[in-house]
Amino acid sequence: MIVEPVTVEGEFITVSLIVWRRFRRPLPGLVEQTYDMNPGLGELGAFLPVGATFDMPVPTPREPAILDPIRLW
Repeated sequence: MIVEPVTVEGEFITVSLIVWRRFRRPLPGLVEQTYDMNPGLGELGAFLPVGATFDMPVPTPREPAILDPIRLW
């Protein structure tokens, strides 16, 4: 797995918002992996302070990243 350093550059930013802005698609479990990789990140609060840095995992193409669509018919 590749790790990408991230620095918070604005106010009212959350980890899930950073993940969404980076990948523009749902990636189940990536927010939780980010918190697991960065002890103490959760203690910063829901909105991360400007200047906070942490590592974010970047899924490789071999990993399942998108949920399969549900077909009703």
